[in-house]
Amino acid sequence: MYFWDLGDNMIERIVQKKIEQRLFKGKAILLFGPRQTGKSTLIESMLVNRDHVYLNGDDADVREALTNTTATKLKTVVGNKTILFIDEAQRIPNIGLTLKLFTDQIKQVQVIATGSSAFDLSSQVNEPLTGRKYEFMLYPLSFSELVQHQGLLPEKRLLEHRMIYGCYPEIVTKIGEEEELLKLLAGSYLYKDLLMLEQIKKPLLLEKLLKALALQIGSEISYQEIGQTIGSDQKTVDKYIDLLEKTFVVFRLPALNRNVRNEIKKGKKVYFYDCGIRNAVINNFKPLQSRTDVGALWENYVMAERMKFLHYQDITAHQYFWRTTQQQEIDLIEEHGEQFEAYEFKWSKRGNVRFPQTFTGNYAGAKTAVISPENLDEFLLPG
Repeated sequence: MYFWDLGDNMIERIVQKKIEQRLFKGKAILLFGPRQTGKSTLIESMLVNRDHVYLNGDDADVREALTNTTATKLKTVVGNKTILFIDEAQRIPNIGLTLKLFTDQIKQVQVIATGSSAFDLSSQVNEPLTGRKYEFMLYPLSFSELVQHQGLLPEKRLLEHRMIYGCYPEIVTKIGEEEELLKLLAGSYLYKDLLMLEQIKKPLLLEKLLKALALQIGSEISYQEIGQTIGSDQKTVDKYIDLLEKTFVVFRLPALNRNVRNEIKKGKKVYFYDCGIRNAVINNFKPLQSRTDVGALWENYVMAERMKFLHYQDITAHQYFWRTTQQQEIDLIEEHGEQFEAYEFKWSKRGNVRFPQTFTGNYAGAKTAVISPENLDEFLLPG
C-alpha cells in the first residue's frame, strides 16, 4: 500500500481503497484537497503497474490540448492507454467539458483528475459532470491514519507535536525540519492559488487577514471588527475568507440557531485545516508550556481531526457551535438526523464541565461529552 515513509514503513491513506473501488465504473474520479497533502503521489503510486498517461495542467501544451477540444483529438492524446491521470486539473480552462467527453464518448478510458483549488475545479466540473463523477478529498494526515501506522499510544504521545507542527506528510516525516518546511509550505501553499485570482487585489491585506484569523481560532469572529483591524470593509473580509475556505486554508463553523431564546443568530468561528499552518502564519512554534493559546490550539486540532474522521467514514452530520447572548457556549454541536451531540474540548481535564441548562433543557436528549487527550481516540477512531 501507499504513502509517506515514516521509519521503515509506509503510511497508508484511507482514501486509496475508496478510489480503487471506483475505477472503471464509467465515471471520472476527482481528488481534491490542499496542496502538499500527497494527491499526486497517491495517484501515481496506484498507477505504478498500470498502463496510463500522465498530464500536468501546469504545462502550457497540456492546457492547449485539453481545452475546447474534441473526442477525436482526445483519443490521440490517450492512444491505447486505459487510464488518463490529469494533475493540477484546475489550471485547464473548461476542464469539466473535456472530462465529460471522456465519460460520454471515450468510455474505455478511466480519467482521474486532481486539483488543489475547489473554487476552480468544482465550478468547472459540477454542471458538465452531473452524475458522471466520483469526488474524494485528501486532507493532511489524520489521527486515524497515524494511529493505524504506528499505534495509539505512540501517536497520543505526539499530540503536543501535532498541535504545534500539524500533520502535513512532509512535516510528519522530516523530523527536525518542521519549522523551516512549514514556513515554506505556508508561503507557497497559502498564496499560490489565491494570488492567481483577479479578486485578490491586495496580497498584503490577505496576509493581515490570515494573521487576524490565526489569532482568533476558537473565538466567534466579527467580519466588521476584523475589517477595522486590518483596514478593510466587511464585504471584502467575507469574500477573502470565502476564498481561503475554497482553497482549503480555513473552514467556518456556524452558530446553531433554532429560535431558542437568547441564542445568537449569525455567529461564525473560523478554524485552520492544519495547526502547523496556523502557527506558521503567526510564526509561533513555542512548546505548549510557553503558550497562552493552548486551549484554542487544542480546539482547532480536534475540530480539524473530527472533520477528517466524519468525511473519511462517510458520516453525514451538521456541525455548529452554540452560544447565547449571556456568553454561555459549547464548542461543538453535531446534528445526526434528529439526534444532537454536544462536545466541549479540554486539553487539561480538571474538574467537572457543566453543560448549560439553557442548552440541555431546550435540546432534550442531547448527548454530551468532554473531549480531552485521555478519550480522544473514542472521538476520532472508528468504533
